Amino acid sequence: MPDQPTTDHLVQLLRTTLGDSVLGIYLHGSATLGGLRPHSDIDVLAVVRDRTTHAQRRALVEELLKVSGVDGRRHVELIVVVQDDVRPWRYPPTCDFLYGDWLREDYERGVTPAPEPSPDLAPLLTMVLRADAPLHGPPPAELLDPVPHDDLRRAIVAGVPELMAELDSDTRNVLLTLARIWTTLTTGTIRSKDAAAAWALDRLPAEHRPVLARARAVYLGEEAERWDDLTPRPCAEFLTRVITERYPS
Repeated sequence: MPDQPTTDHLVQLLRTTLGDSVLGIYLHGSATLGGLRPHSDIDVLAVVRDRTTHAQRRALVEELLKVSGVDGRRHVELIVVVQDDVRPWRYPPTCDFLYGDWLREDYERGVTPAPEPSPDLAPLLTMVLRADAPLHGPPPAELLDPVPHDDLRRAIVAGVPELMAELDSDTRNVLLTLARIWTTLTTGTIRSKDAAAAWALDRLPAEHRPVLARARAVYLGEEAERWDDLTPRPCAEFLTRVITERYPS
């Protein structure tokens, strides 16, 4: 597995805030799929015994606001699941807590994330199990059930409309995520974003390749992010059609 990013502060935060309820803490995402890239987040999942309280969730938010993406640090995506909510597996699973900096303005206004159903946990838990990268606790397979392929498929297809709604504000990430969805549905594997884009580039019509190639190059730190000389939407719409027509939800 690639070198792990510094995560000691996240492990300490979770253990201090949630105490003995913490069963396991796991690294996933880019750090375990080929290594962190310039724009990669640190992705961490915690499995807990007991549901978090509002006060605990707020304490996590307040501390993460101080460190995530601040003073040159990487952004953090932290998810907490209650073991009984995901084992035995059922769809859709419940996310007990989510922190991501795309929601920072809400958090700063005092919004505290609450437990809610989250189909996105299907691919996330799949990545956690495949990465097998514990930061605290036993291997993830001792706490989590595998996600059935049909549930993985319908979860990632179901997220496409929400992705497309974010195309203008998060162009690079949307394009790369669509490429990853196509790759996963076709090959059955979850690859890093740059590897998924490389796979998709070999299969895209020529007119769409410059857009996805730009997204991949920006992700790898090879180019600056700019879209004024390209039109990303036709590429995104092609990827969406491939996904939804071949793999209807």
